[in-house]
Amino acid sequence: MGERCGWVGSEQIYRDYHDEEWGRPEYDSRALWEKLILDGFQAGLSWITILKKRDNFREAFQGFDPDVIAEWGEEDVLRLLANPGIIRHRGKIEATIGNARAWQAIEAGEGFDRFLWKYVDFAPLQTCWESLSDVPAQTELSQQISKDLKKAGFRFCGPTIVYAFMQAVGMVNDHLVTCPAHGPCAEEGRHTPF
Repeated sequence: MGERCGWVGSEQIYRDYHDEEWGRPEYDSRALWEKLILDGFQAGLSWITILKKRDNFREAFQGFDPDVIAEWGEEDVLRLLANPGIIRHRGKIEATIGNARAWQAIEAGEGFDRFLWKYVDFAPLQTCWESLSDVPAQTELSQQISKDLKKAGFRFCGPTIVYAFMQAVGMVNDHLVTCPAHGPCAEEGRHTPF
């Protein structure tokens, strides 16, 4: 059995995230939205910072229910800015509220899950990277998804954030071929609900 992907740190929370969550196909619209929001909060920071604060984020953002968050206003922004358990960045907090409204519009149409998964023909892209240096920071596809998300009203969803999101939710299996999670993620990707 090979070693985990080289980006995984030594902390158990990071190893668990890599082994049990990262790269596993996610099809739930709300969960997809939560992960996109958290990737937006990560911009300029390390993912371990977000992981350690994720439970605080979930509590502060009421389980990342976009239908609840879409109704929020300035009072809620101020409440969140006073919460030391999350990343206190006004632009990202305000974007989360706007992104909840954008999610609602997409969800009411084709559904946020279908909106995203159609870009990969409803099945995860399978890569065969052997080294971390082979893995791109963004792709033409992440650039297109980013552009379309922005057109739909999303913010903090640049092509690098979108590619990290695609990796996290299993739209692309970027576990290195030497990683023990590569095969199981590929197998899970063969069983889509669409």
